[in-house]
Amino acid sequence: MNMFIISGLSGSGKSVALNALEDMDFYCIDNLPVGLLEAFANEIREQTLADERNVGVGIDARNHPDQLSNFPNIIAGLRSKGINCKILFLQADDATLLKRFSETRRKHPLSGADTPLADAIDRERKLLGPIAANADMFIDTSRTNVHQLRDLVMEALGKNEKAGFSMLLRSFGYKHGIPGDADFVFDARCLPNPHWQADLRNLTGKDKPVAEYLEQQEVAREYYQQLEDFLTVWVPRFQVDNRSYLSIAIGCTGGQHRSVYLVERLTRQLGNRLCDIVTRHRELE
Repeated sequence: MNMFIISGLSGSGKSVALNALEDMDFYCIDNLPVGLLEAFANEIREQTLADERNVGVGIDARNHPDQLSNFPNIIAGLRSKGINCKILFLQADDATLLKRFSETRRKHPLSGADTPLADAIDRERKLLGPIAANADMFIDTSRTNVHQLRDLVMEALGKNEKAGFSMLLRSFGYKHGIPGDADFVFDARCLPNPHWQADLRNLTGKDKPVAEYLEQQEVAREYYQQLEDFLTVWVPRFQVDNRSYLSIAIGCTGGQHRSVYLVERLTRQLGNRLCDIVTRHRELE
């Protein structure tokens, strides 16, 4: 049985993630007490074809603090019984969470008359620390809309289910902020910028003229080759270490040319021989 646990901060998109799992024919249950995880797993395993069943479980900070702190031991117990447990943790920056609660006018589950929203968010981060510390995958939804999050979850977990390991290669622009969920961040701003070429300015790193321009630059060829060598050597090490998901972010100033080119080329070169790769271009979306 495969159990995918969705957790994270209130307002970060847990319901969207669970809905995405349901669309993938997962049996899902939300807001399950941590202490009932083992009993829930046992019940599912007793059902017909339980070994082939995929289940999704939503867990949030409304659990008792003692149960949350015991989360690592409970997960270890489930895995010792042969249950394949993967944990996805959703997060967002404080400014984004405050804005979302203000726009929806919904009450934070930990806020109250004596607990302002900002304090509730801070307390929630601490309570969910044991889950975040054991997460296999992180998604920062600060700059992700509902549709993008749904696609990310379906692609990441779908590929994970089939192949056991997947990697997210994502381009971004530094002027819009660094992705908070990346395992590795590479800075491509040192490369020649096609933006300053009038005939390339309105194109992207997906376009052939931009690729040809960068491939004519020795520093760009060097940068790409060292990046490919790094991933070729170290991604398999993460696979051996029982990691199921790796997030790589490559950034340039605007996220339009250099970072997009690098992500596209790495996907073409590594996708067939290294692992399943999910490609995203944050600023182009």
